Amino acid sequence: MAALVPLELLAPAKNLEYGIEAIDHGADAVYIGASRFGARAAAGNSVDDIRRLCEYAHPFGVKVYVTVNTILYDEDLDATRQLLTDLAQAGVDAVLVQDMALLSMSGKLTLHASTQTDNRSADKVRWLRDLGFSRVVLARELSAQEIAEIHRQVPDVELEVFVHGALCVSYSGLCYASQHCFRRSANRGECAQFCRMKFSLLDAEGREVEHDRHLLSLKDMNQSEYLQELVEAGATSFKIEGRLKDISYVKNVTAAYSQLLNELISRHPSKYCRSSYGVCRYTFIPDLNKTFNRGYTTYFLHGRQLDIASFDTPKAIGEFVGMVKEIRQDSFNVAGTASFSNGDGLCFFRTDHQLEGFRANRVQGNRIWPYRMPRDLRPGVRLYRNSDQEFDRLLSKPSAERRIPVCLSLRAVDDGYELTATTSDLPPSTFHLSCTRQQAQKPPHENIARQLSKLGETIFTCTKVDIPAEFNDFIPNSVLSDMRRQLVQQLLSPPKSGRVKEEVNECQGSTFKPPLTSPDLWGEWNYLTNISNNLSAKFYGVEEPTAYELKGGNGPVMQCRHCIRYALGHCVKHGGRRPDWKEPLYLRLGDGRRFRLEFDCKQCKMNVYAS
Repeated sequence: MAALVPLELLAPAKNLEYGIEAIDHGADAVYIGASRFGARAAAGNSVDDIRRLCEYAHPFGVKVYVTVNTILYDEDLDATRQLLTDLAQAGVDAVLVQDMALLSMSGKLTLHASTQTDNRSADKVRWLRDLGFSRVVLARELSAQEIAEIHRQVPDVELEVFVHGALCVSYSGLCYASQHCFRRSANRGECAQFCRMKFSLLDAEGREVEHDRHLLSLKDMNQSEYLQELVEAGATSFKIEGRLKDISYVKNVTAAYSQLLNELISRHPSKYCRSSYGVCRYTFIPDLNKTFNRGYTTYFLHGRQLDIASFDTPKAIGEFVGMVKEIRQDSFNVAGTASFSNGDGLCFFRTDHQLEGFRANRVQGNRIWPYRMPRDLRPGVRLYRNSDQEFDRLLSKPSAERRIPVCLSLRAVDDGYELTATTSDLPPSTFHLSCTRQQAQKPPHENIARQLSKLGETIFTCTKVDIPAEFNDFIPNSVLSDMRRQLVQQLLSPPKSGRVKEEVNECQGSTFKPPLTSPDLWGEWNYLTNISNNLSAKFYGVEEPTAYELKGGNGPVMQCRHCIRYALGHCVKHGGRRPDWKEPLYLRLGDGRRFRLEFDCKQCKMNVYAS
């Protein structure tokens, strides 16, 4: 019988509290940033908090990954080396890496190649595997078919895929727009979200094709209906984006995907299992529509599609709740089945494509009295709810509990007793007590079962206490309590988790070199613009750092699979209408700065250049 394939739900942890909630709500692993060098500079944590998170996670078999996935400057290297040493001592299971300088200083830490290393081909994944990476986080833009092909060619490396959350319009690691415009490097964890800004689209003659729209802003990813397809493609870790999201998002989204993975495994119990232990019980019904979202898309999961962008707003839209029906002077009613609460946040799109938001001051059935009537509200408009007061109230309280079910078995032996615990996930554990046995004066079974099952605030819950029918010994309650406590301590002995690699003492360089034809080479192997320190330069075999943040560059500031020409219905290659504009097209910010668009139809991608 083939071994079960463990499936991992990977949830974001902004901090220790969020990490614990993610675990309680069903995560098999969490990813968290350290105090520095993570791709979300605003989500840093002390090593001591990361150690405490590991201590909470590991008894459940949950793993803790730390993001050290920015490019580094020479002055960062000593601090990074010390950080990696401290993280290893804290017990982390892996670190996510972008800068290849870390290869020479990571010791025996397990390494995962961050999506910031731009991983979209089997060649790249194979190269990373050969360098010692045990896992590769694939580009968000890949289809299920492309993931399957990578797995077919490189089956001996773990593949991690994003399944939910915000989408960057540029391939990760290849966005320099924030650095160019605001001197805030996305590769240093300081992205200013250039892609969420308003642009006008101009043609070569200056004619305005689109006015003040969010032409680079994408909807949020939601692959919840296609987890089995991703599993069959070869992915084993399913990542939720959101280290800057609120705790309600972490609770709701983690719980929703955890239940979906459990359902998938229940349909294929001989093929898959969860990679951690425990059963979660919730006080709410998870609902992805009630959590922050800009509208959902499956992105490129099944190839290129039109409806992936959110041109009208980068803000949360939320769930569709019905159509506005009748409007009075101070209220309106809604045609639909949704129920509302006082304080709900509602929104709709005005005729000028702007998102208008307001609060429900009072609700009676499907009639709503806003604090003030919003302008441009009209019968027939689609109404959305982006803040559900009742749902938020449930999530503001303790909303999940995670326990490992355990069956206890008590047996008498010649010199005392043996108490054994068995679970569906962990190896059996037995505590032996040497003592003099005493015969009971009345049947002891009920009291023994009651005392042994008091697992209290531990991570275990007792589902059964097995005592032989002929057992007739008296055991004091204090002794039973001590046996139970000792057995729990044995169960809590942390299992060895994570894999380690052989320590590398100095940077030997890679066995495969990306092409060095031009410093302006752009494409998947565009590594020159991310070499920011001399150790990385040595690794790649170049004389000095060549990072965009240090040297600038003439190449694009973004490389995207999203294509504005296609999104507007004018890609002739895909059956669109031939446009009447004259190219090249330009994006213009409100301050007048322009960015030239290059449509690489051969590679089916769009490059954005600073003009």
